[in-house]
Amino acid sequence: MFGDTPKIKDVKVAFGKLVKTFRKNKNLTQQELADELSLSRITIQNLESGKNFTIDTLLKTLQHFDQLPDLMDYLNKKSQEQDDINSLY
Repeated sequence: MFGDTPKIKDVKVAFGKLVKTFRKNKNLTQQELADELSLSRITIQNLESGKNFTIDTLLKTLQHFDQLPDLMDYLNKKSQEQDDINSLY
């Protein structure tokens, strides 16, 4: 059970792979995406490799690829689940 718990690094790498997939599906280079987001190419490179990126960089990138609503839906769902659990007590 506990052996399957992802590490923070695993989640960062998964986000990086997802962003890379979104970028490639739009036929953008790292530099082109960086320019569109007013970031450096190194920032995009770090994000895609799961290294040293900020939550702001991640959110800005997800917003660019119209993925922020999905993330917000997930967060709202988790919040509602917690509210439902708390209301039982």
